[in-house]
Amino acid sequence: MSRDRFFKFAVLAFGLVVVALAICLGWELLKNSHLAWSKFGLSFLYTSTWDPVQETFGALPFIYGTLVSSALALTLAVPLALGSAIFLTELAPRRISQACAFLIELLAAIPSVVLGLIGIFILVPGVRAVETMFQVTSYGVGMLAAGLILSIMVLPYITSISREVLMAVPQPLKEGMLALGATRWEMIRQVSLPYARSGIIGAVFLALGRALGETMAVTMVIGNTPKISASLLDPSYSMAAVIANELAEATSDIHMHSLIAIALVLFGITMIINGAARLLIDRLK
Repeated sequence: MSRDRFFKFAVLAFGLVVVALAICLGWELLKNSHLAWSKFGLSFLYTSTWDPVQETFGALPFIYGTLVSSALALTLAVPLALGSAIFLTELAPRRISQACAFLIELLAAIPSVVLGLIGIFILVPGVRAVETMFQVTSYGVGMLAAGLILSIMVLPYITSISREVLMAVPQPLKEGMLALGATRWEMIRQVSLPYARSGIIGAVFLALGRALGETMAVTMVIGNTPKISASLLDPSYSMAAVIANELAEATSDIHMHSLIAIALVLFGITMIINGAARLLIDRLK
């Protein structure tokens, strides 16, 4: 066998291993959650009662908490991250850009439990102070605190990747736009951003996947209350948080299978979002 054919089959095998791992993971989650699906059916996804004593379980509060906290995190992080990436790429001096990029990448390496402690000692008192100013019930922990800590966690991912794709914009395109009399902002808006659009969207969806699966930092600040509330100031719960909190304490089979069913739902949501991101990026290309 030639070296080229050996290399082809080797990388094909590596790719199939990754696909097989994903399939096996989904199968194991489905197999170990069958009691929950057989007892509750699809009502498991849209009911809100979570009572281990009565062995009645519904995942809707956790799905709601996960999706809303992730959406809030992206709402806060994307404008700041994109603005930072544009500044570091187009406006900042080279030395400042490199130093800031290093610090941003360093932020991504901070363990989530450390960020959770920062959330407890800084974000939660700050949110509680804001609530007190508006004369509302003061919890501090809740959906807003979870969204804020998640936005801090996903910020370096969006900033770093957006900076890299903006740096990949061909210099002659930008110089040609400037030579035609465009301002710096017009060049960024009409050349850099459209050219890097697919990469920026990919960075946003990568950050969304990170936010959906975050466990420790969210568990420490979200309040861990399985209820649905329209107010961002009220405590809530996420899918990853309930699994982390209750998996070791699940004494009944139906409780354990319900927690694994939540893991399967989280796995499915992540797969759907990644698939939608791939379709969107392909269409933009």
